[in-house]
Amino acid sequence: MRGRYPSGPEYVDVQHLHGSAQAKERLRVILETMMGQWRVGEACERLGICEQRFRQLRAELLQAALERLEGRPAGRPRRQEEPEDTVALRRQLQAMQRELHVAQVREEIALALPQAAAGPSSALQKKG
Repeated sequence: MRGRYPSGPEYVDVQHLHGSAQAKERLRVILETMMGQWRVGEACERLGICEQRFRQLRAELLQAALERLEGRPAGRPRRQEEPEDTVALRRQLQAMQRELHVAQVREEIALALPQAAAGPSSALQKKG
């Protein structure tokens, strides 16, 4: 086919849209119904669903399309700022982690010092 792609329900087949075959068939039939190619009853028979379900699918399709076409600000969405209490808790946690690390280092030093002090000099005293 040369030229532009079809702009009707055939677009579902021509474009490489991501979705199951069932979803594509439903989309195609809903679009064809909206264009007047099928009556709702005929579309329901083709899809094997009741009219209530067909109307529900059509409404969901149109609502999703409408939401997707809403204007959005350009660029990336802003990161949500953390509440002040969360920031305060994060700072408190960091301070406590530093204090814990300092306490662990002090403990290691305290455990190592008596052995170092008792090491060579105490060995000489025991020999003598």
